[in-house]
Amino acid sequence: MNFSEAVFIALSSLRANRLRSLLTLLGIVIGVMAVIAVVSIISGLNDYVAQKIFNLGPDVLTINRMSPVISSLDDWVENQKRKNLYMADMEAIRNACKNCKAVGASASARARAKFGREYVDSQIQGYTAEVPSILGNELQGGRFVTEYDVDHARNVCVIGSDVAETLFPFVDPIGKTLMVDDRPFEIVGIGLKQGSVLGQSRDNWVTIPISLHQKMWGSRRSINIYAKALDEKHLPAAESEARLTLRTRRHVAYSAKDDFALNTNQNFLQIWANISQAFFAVTIGIASISLIVGGIVVMNIMLVSVTERTREIGIRKATGARRHDIMIQFLVESATLSLVGGIIGILLGSSIAIAVSWLTPLPASIKWWAIALGLTVSTSVGLFFGIYPATKAANLDPIVALRYE
Repeated sequence: MNFSEAVFIALSSLRANRLRSLLTLLGIVIGVMAVIAVVSIISGLNDYVAQKIFNLGPDVLTINRMSPVISSLDDWVENQKRKNLYMADMEAIRNACKNCKAVGASASARARAKFGREYVDSQIQGYTAEVPSILGNELQGGRFVTEYDVDHARNVCVIGSDVAETLFPFVDPIGKTLMVDDRPFEIVGIGLKQGSVLGQSRDNWVTIPISLHQKMWGSRRSINIYAKALDEKHLPAAESEARLTLRTRRHVAYSAKDDFALNTNQNFLQIWANISQAFFAVTIGIASISLIVGGIVVMNIMLVSVTERTREIGIRKATGARRHDIMIQFLVESATLSLVGGIIGILLGSSIAIAVSWLTPLPASIKWWAIALGLTVSTSVGLFFGIYPATKAANLDPIVALRYE
């Protein structure tokens, strides 16, 4: 019997016993389906996070009072005890960082932006003049806040595209007066539309000079500091200079850890990678249990098949079939059964991932290597759990097998 004939027999067995075949393959289908669905969603999230969330650039570092990820109650308590970051800290880093091309700061608050009778609750961002260039912000019209605006605390603002579309649907906003917290601001620029992240708009904001922001909401709030290195190669040196400056100003002991959060784009991506790997590991564990159960069921069904075909095996051995031939036949049949389950699992898992991306803000990306992994794992399960039934069939005595009724 050749390879194609063994595959044909396995497929014929599937067709002849549809319900038994479905129950046999259920474990493998569920295991492969779970792996494909989760891998596709996590891969989509990884691409999404890298492109839309943590896209600071390879030469930018951020300094914040609070850590971006808090994993325990002790971490939360420690973060709450940290001192605020102030404009004086930003100025100190600007003066000390010789490997920095630009250093800036931002502050944030929520307030109502109003034009005429229409209003929208927006994120009000206070920026120094350097921040837009450090973060790579772009405009669809007008200009950003300038150093002159910051030095003189001028009542000017740049608005996001959501604010522009909501409050100025039929007119050009530039030059118009926007009321922010009952204070008039001249609109000097409109941000380029950025879309949403996991269903949350990135265009509902108003940017004003940070000096005026602190006059309106107080200068004792903690700020965020941004620094852009001379280039990617100078980022580690810039990071060391910024860290040393802050530790000195805040009198942090040599052996103590930082009482602020200094991160680069790579740090953020590594944090996310650790989180996604934990989800993936849990899924692999669950899927492995399902695949093992499915493999045991396949082995049991193949043992039943050996019993049902004992006389056939005896006839084949009597007509010259070797142990090797019988063993290969049953291994091919077992692998084919599992491979069919793997294909069904891949189709269902891909469908689930696509449905999730359509119905929720979660993105999905179906990777070719995930499909190849699903096919390889399912086939391997069939081969591994088919060894015992195949060996049992190969070791049957042809005389005893021919007598079997």
